Amino acid sequence: MGENQEKYIQITESAELAKEGNTSESSQTIINQTKMTHKANYMKWLKIFVYIIFILLGQAVATLLGRLYFDKGGKSKWLGTLVQVAGFPIFFSYYIIIATNQKTNTNNNISQTEQQPTLLKLVMVYLTLGLLLAADCYLLSIGLMYIPVSTYSLISSSQLAFNAIFSFFLNSQKFTPPIINSLVLLTISSTLLVFQTESDGSANNKTSKAKYILGFLCTIAGSAGYGLVLSLTQLFFNKVIKSESFKAIIDLIVYRSFVACLAIVVGLFVSGEWRGLKKEMYEFELGKVSYFMTLIWTAIVWKVYTVGCVGLIAEVSSLFSNAVSVLGSPVVPVAAVIIFHDKMSGMKGVAMALAVWGFISYAYQQYLDDCNKSKENPRSSL
Repeated sequence: MGENQEKYIQITESAELAKEGNTSESSQTIINQTKMTHKANYMKWLKIFVYIIFILLGQAVATLLGRLYFDKGGKSKWLGTLVQVAGFPIFFSYYIIIATNQKTNTNNNISQTEQQPTLLKLVMVYLTLGLLLAADCYLLSIGLMYIPVSTYSLISSSQLAFNAIFSFFLNSQKFTPPIINSLVLLTISSTLLVFQTESDGSANNKTSKAKYILGFLCTIAGSAGYGLVLSLTQLFFNKVIKSESFKAIIDLIVYRSFVACLAIVVGLFVSGEWRGLKKEMYEFELGKVSYFMTLIWTAIVWKVYTVGCVGLIAEVSSLFSNAVSVLGSPVVPVAAVIIFHDKMSGMKGVAMALAVWGFISYAYQQYLDDCNKSKENPRSSL
């Protein structure tokens, strides 16, 4: 009996050690999962921050370059539209890198292709967004040409309201007090810019009343169209593309821009504006080289802005992306003070402060959403 007792004790101790080992292993697994979740959330917010920088810098620089084009002798509305979408070839190098990586990682291709939508659905998405984008850019180009920048900024801020309406119906957007506060503050921020009496130094101030009204109406229509494009982009990401990867973002930008470019080039030739481009180039006040550089850099910077815009739609929502865009509206007049030596007023400072306040309010709502997700799933908490 003594030997049997000793064996029983040994077996019991072994079982207890095994249980302790399993418990420690499961604890280690939970710790590892928590660390991975921390890293994933950190990377998510890092990407959001980078996309915000892309939007703010891209929008400010591209708008100033667009103003420079019209100020120094640019007259083509179609060319001003084309540079907003023609910078997509800069992403071809990204596809080359992807292609070389796929040769070394062929095992993951099968699982990726199984999750991809059908080609017909993707073509319909790119055609729809591309044509809407071409029409929207053309309308906004007319507005920028015919009305003052301050008025243009005011009307463009209405895109936030249009986007909110479209997001409510297309994306089931919920309006919480912080989001409503953000929308009100961002709208007021841009509205204050209309009270500026600064001179644009562009041909817009010399246009007739009829052209002013045309620019006014086109900017409203363009703002509504832009809000629709953002909401549809979010809808297609959620329902069709079903991916938030960087490749999915670049694919959407490249293919919709390609469709928009084709439509705009057709408009450029049908309208006959292409005949005056050579004369416009030689009469550009800064010279022929500056003419080309202005157009090239405008196209590139607009793509930087687009990466940030589409990236935020994929990571957060179209309304958040639009809120960041409206946040950048007061940045343009401030930048114009430095570059074009425009007069800085207290109204611009107030507008900037309200814009920042509104953006912080929206970011606070994103923080609350993350906290609610953490309560629902404790293992995914920050």
